[in-house]
Amino acid sequence: MEWQQRNICHHGVISDALTLPPSAVIIPRRVDLLIIDDEASLRDFLSIVFEEEGWHVEAAASLDEARVAIGRHEPDVILCDLMLPDGSGIDFLREVKAQNESIPVVMITAHTSTRSAVEALKAGAHDYIAKPFDIDELKIIVGKAVERKELEDENLHLRSALEERFTFANIIGRSAKMQEIFTIVQRIAKTTSTVLISGESGTGKELIARAIHYNSGRRGKFVSINCGALPETLLESELFGHERGAFTGAIREKRGLFQEADRGTIFLDEIGETSTAMQIKLLRVLQDRVVRKVGSNTETLVDVRVLAATNRDLSESIRTGTFREDLFYRINVIPIELPPLRTRKEDIALLVDHFLTKFSENLAMPTKRISSDAMRAIEKYHWPGNVRELENVIERMIALEASDVLTTKSLPEHILVGGSIPGLTYELPAEGLSLEEHLESIGKIFMLKALERAGGVQTQAAELLRMSFRSFRYYAKKYDLIPRETKGEDVAEVEHET
Repeated sequence: MEWQQRNICHHGVISDALTLPPSAVIIPRRVDLLIIDDEASLRDFLSIVFEEEGWHVEAAASLDEARVAIGRHEPDVILCDLMLPDGSGIDFLREVKAQNESIPVVMITAHTSTRSAVEALKAGAHDYIAKPFDIDELKIIVGKAVERKELEDENLHLRSALEERFTFANIIGRSAKMQEIFTIVQRIAKTTSTVLISGESGTGKELIARAIHYNSGRRGKFVSINCGALPETLLESELFGHERGAFTGAIREKRGLFQEADRGTIFLDEIGETSTAMQIKLLRVLQDRVVRKVGSNTETLVDVRVLAATNRDLSESIRTGTFREDLFYRINVIPIELPPLRTRKEDIALLVDHFLTKFSENLAMPTKRISSDAMRAIEKYHWPGNVRELENVIERMIALEASDVLTTKSLPEHILVGGSIPGLTYELPAEGLSLEEHLESIGKIFMLKALERAGGVQTQAAELLRMSFRSFRYYAKKYDLIPRETKGEDVAEVEHET
């Protein structure tokens, strides 16, 4: 089948030529296009072309007619001539952008110049095309403008959904301490102040950070990084970016996360794990609001709100010389301390109900219920892993329990026995028990308690339990209390030790 390519000449004359099929842009829904041009033949032709593609087209011969059309129905994209009888297309472009920045405008003109092209793009035009132009090229340009608008609309929808998700009403907690935190967060969200969020692992520090960002009105991204998860050299590249050839493997230029978060928020999780050298670099960013890529001599201004988090006592780290006092005062402008779950027992039932609904919906099943005995065991447990541990336990119970009711049989054994420590007392069940598994559960509980008291430092936790570090590390990985990267090595170490 032959396709016809129609080219627009200087005075709107249409010439036909046979050519290959155009790379048509497929538009999956009705798209509203407004064409503004004083040449009637061109308006008619473009109207026919885009209506054949399934678009809904309105045409205007002047800016006044265009304003009336926009007042009736806002278009998805505008094609506008640069020179019109009643004004400048660029002035009209600025007018449109002032009313709705998301409407893409493509400028068309017979009076092309580099200056006018640059002026149009600076004023916010999506693109610029000169007469005579190829109609297929114009269709591609306009199609891409629509795709971009749809992407921006989708991002706006996702942002609205995130804002809804991270409104304070959806962060669960009715305890007095949590209500106090919600009040503080609501007050500070609209500010640009740096915030330090402290609390044990699993208490929801990132959730609070996201709530601050999504209620702040900042138009940029929320960017999160765990400072303790990367070696110093890689962390510097991630945060500040690098130039091509700055180090071995730097085959291309890379933007850092501070630049990615421009006009938004960067969340520096576990900032207490950074080296003193990295702390100096972070201090410079906070003081001067500039970043310098690795391997570069130039600095870039960034508009970034910094939120930091730690599960360490930074005042103790300052005393021991592992954290800079000047950086502490820079990030601790507004401190928020999240309480551990064991100190806000009144929130546990709310959290359980929330997770029951969440994971039942994820598995497309009716919401499961939890028995009163299981609920009592959950409320008595000390939850060293805080809300994150509770969430994982409920997810596991729902996944493994076939019935509609979660009972004590669905609970991990260490939760059942963990609520009675200290002063463990048990009765031997009529059906008996596995002594080895039972003792293993008790060992896991005390290892969790030791890790909690030692702030996650394994050597200190091992000392509390009168264990060698190698044995502690082996059992901690066996019980999934820490990562398993070197499990095989630990087995060999314990066997050698024994």
